[in-house]
Order: sequence, then C-alpha cells, then structure tokens
Amino acid sequence: MGFKYITKPWNPNQLQSLVNQASDTYRIVKKRVAELSRALRRESLFNAVTTAIRESLDYDNMLQTIALSIGETFVADNCLLKPVEDNFLTQKQFCYQNPQSKVCDFIPKPSELITKVFKTHHYQITEDIYENIPYQYLVVPLIYQRHLLAIIAICKLGSDYIWYQEDIQLIIDVAEQSALALSQAKLYQNLQEKQRQTNLELEVARQIQHNLLRQTLPEMAGVKVQACCYPAREVGGDFFEVFVHPNGDLWLAVGDVSGKGVPAALFMASTISLLRRELSQEVPVEPNVMMQNLNATLIDDLISSNYFITMVLARYHPITREIVYANSGHIYPFVWSESDTVNDSPHYLKVRSIPLGILPKWEGESGRLILASGDTLLVTSDGITEATVWENLDNSRTNNRSMLHQEGLWQFIKKQTQPLNLNNLLALIQTNNDIQEDDQTILSLEVV
Repeated sequence: MGFKYITKPWNPNQLQSLVNQASDTYRIVKKRVAELSRALRRESLFNAVTTAIRESLDYDNMLQTIALSIGETFVADNCLLKPVEDNFLTQKQFCYQNPQSKVCDFIPKPSELITKVFKTHHYQITEDIYENIPYQYLVVPLIYQRHLLAIIAICKLGSDYIWYQEDIQLIIDVAEQSALALSQAKLYQNLQEKQRQTNLELEVARQIQHNLLRQTLPEMAGVKVQACCYPAREVGGDFFEVFVHPNGDLWLAVGDVSGKGVPAALFMASTISLLRRELSQEVPVEPNVMMQNLNATLIDDLISSNYFITMVLARYHPITREIVYANSGHIYPFVWSESDTVNDSPHYLKVRSIPLGILPKWEGESGRLILASGDTLLVTSDGITEATVWENLDNSRTNNRSMLHQEGLWQFIKKQTQPLNLNNLLALIQTNNDIQEDDQTILSLEVV
C-alpha cells in the first residue's frame, strides 16, 4: 500500500500502524459477529425444534416431529430417525421427505452406518453415488446422560454439498437438545403407564374390597338394618359386618383400620375374614372375648406395621331386644327413640377399651342395653364425625369450616324425616363436606 497521496500531518509509519490496528479490529469484530450469528442460529434452531417437540402429543409423535424439524431446519432431502429402546435398535422408523426431492426414495438407507453409530455412539459421515446421483449421509446419535435414545440419518443430494464442522456441531447440539426432550417425554410416558397400571390394580382391589362387604343385608323380623361404606381413596381401612347366626342372634360390627389406602385395606380384609370365622362358631363367645381373640391373632402384624384397629362389635337378641357390645377404641355408638324431642340428646354407649394392636392382651368389658320399639342404634367411623362442613349447627352458613363431631351429626339426624334413611343422611353430610378426607362408614339398627 502506498502513501504518496497522504498529506501531512500523517506520518506513513503511524498510518500503517493505524491501518493494522483497524484490520485487527475488523477481524475481531467479524469473528465475533460470526460467533453471534452462529449462536443466534443455534438458539433459533433450538427454539424451533423445542417448540415443535413440546407440541407433540405422545412419544411416537415426538419422534416424528424431531425427524421433521431437523429435516426442514437443515434443508435435508431426507431424514430418517430410528428409536432405541432397552438398548436395542427398534424396527420403528420416522421419516422426513423433502417435497422438492423426487429421487430420494431410491437412495439406499444407511443401515450399516446406523449400526456403526449404534455401537460407537459417535456420528458418522458417508459419501456415495447411486445411479449417477451423488449423496451424503450424516448419521448422529441422540444421547442423554450416556443413554442412547435414537439415531437420526440426514441425507443431502448432490456433489456440491460439504458437511462443515460448524454444521455438524450444530446438528449434534440440536440432537442433544432433542435427546433431553425425548428423555423427559419417555420418563413422563413411563410414569403415565405406571399410573395407568396402578389405577387398574387399585380398581381391581377396590372391587375385591367392595365384594368383601355385604352386598345385600340380611333381613330379620322386627328390625331394619342399613349400612354404607365409602372409602376416601380407591380402597380403605373402614369396614362393616352384618351377620345373622343360626341361633337367631344378629351381629353388627363397624371397624376402622388406622391409615388409608392399600395397607389399611389389607388389614381390613384380614380382620373381616377373622371376624367372620369367629362369628361362624357354633356358640359364639361374648363380644369382648371375641375382641380378645381378634387382638391375639392380629397383634404381631399390627405392631410390626405400626397399625391399630378400632371397632364396635354388637350382638342383638331379637326376642329380648338386648344389645351386648364391646368397643375397642372406636367413637361411641348412640341410641335414640322416635319419641325424643328436638331438645333431647341421644344415649351414648360409653363402655370402651383400647384399640386392637396396642397391647399383646386386649382387656375390656361388654356393655348392655335393652332397646324398645322405635329405638335406633347408630354406629359410624370417625370419617363421618371428623368431616369438616360449612354448615353450622344453628343452620347459619359462614366462611368457616368446622368439624362435624357427634353433636353435629345428631343435629343432622334431627333434620331427617323419620324413619332414618342413611343414604339421605350421608348425602346431607357430603353436600356440606367439599373434600372427603377419610373413609366414611355408617350402620344403623332400627327396632320396628
């Protein structure tokens, strides 16, 4: 470069230094602009692919979306994606075909190259000619945390295309981003499948538990028995039993296993089975002795699992109308007469001992009561009395929720038309109880 046209005060050496500095600055700026351009392109591609993936409906749809997005983004003539499941290359394949490319269907698939990438976990490039048509394949693994999820093969036709390292790295980066999305989708799909399977198993368990309870209640002259049981989940720990012994006695039971869900349901099933065995004896023992027998059989499993069982067990003699009952830590049953006035309170049966599963030997007395015509005995689980309701006892409605308790239950009962209908009573409770937090069981015996 000459400086003969440069006039003073410029010194040629100084000007040369200035030009060199400007040249260096230009190269730095050009390099930085190129880096920013690549970063912008990279982020743009990431966003395009990620957005397309997020809009996919399921795992297979996502695989097709990845093949389509990468094929369109990199202007490929053909794009083939093969998923990997359980460390095996599947027979499934998801394709993108450039609508402008008419001959790409005839280009051989890169099966050997895909197999090589499957074994090495590294990208591969090949160039070849098929019937005078030159083509190139770039085959890239989709890997997340060392797990190979899929392999994608990108085809370009023509001899003038070169896979630059910059483009290769960009495709690898996009493949890594896609692998991350695939991994999350696979995890979500697996969780959904496990949840579906769990729901199916719980539905079977719910049906089995439902069938354990009496589907039709026995009829006996002079009394009317009603019973309902609604688990808070698919299965629960509440149960009831109504059993007519060949000697004519009517046995009633309502029990509640601590906790909820499957563990409580298993103890519930065991308890019903043992209880029915006890009730089927030729001469059943007294209710409190039967409680002792149940506790002796269940104690080891209950203590080791940190569970306990509350229960009311009652025997009704239809001739004498005598109720003999035992209570292992359950809420008090109560009795009322049809002649009771609005201001009267029910009679609570307060003979009670500790729950089953607390001590190796259960000890407790039996309570006794003679019922009269028109009397009703009601036994519930704490899922009824501990339900939180909006309606206050004075019929006013506030924004405060309160626990129903037995007093509140009695107020609800007094609102019912007689004779008592448990389904109507439960409907009233559940109308005021937004969320059922515990199993709800209720049983009544009405002397008619």
